[in-house]
Amino acid sequence: MDFIRPALVIAVLAITPARADPPVIEGVAVRGAQISVTLSHGDTGWDHYADGWQVIGVDDVLLGTRVLHHPHVEEQPFTRSLTLAEPPNGPFVWIIAKDNLGAESEPFKVMLPD
Repeated sequence: MDFIRPALVIAVLAITPARADPPVIEGVAVRGAQISVTLSHGDTGWDHYADGWQVIGVDDVLLGTRVLHHPHVEEQPFTRSLTLAEPPNGPFVWIIAKDNLGAESEPFKVMLPD
């Protein structure tokens, strides 16, 4: 009966989804209402890829979302931009990236120009 335990452990591991590292924000540039974010992530294809990032204001208000519609397996790191309806107000914004499995980056604080 001892052989059943290793088989059970292997079966459980086989059906448990693997947790890869979340996206990493490598840098952010702000020019007026345009926010450009450079991300790196261990994209493996359609099953696991960085699928977007958000701009969050000082009062935790969502200012904008940039959806990434496909994996970037061969393009790492990569930069994508978002133009907000108006330039963000306040001394800073937060950027948070996520992947299609729900993992989120560490919040990245961006100081805004005066």
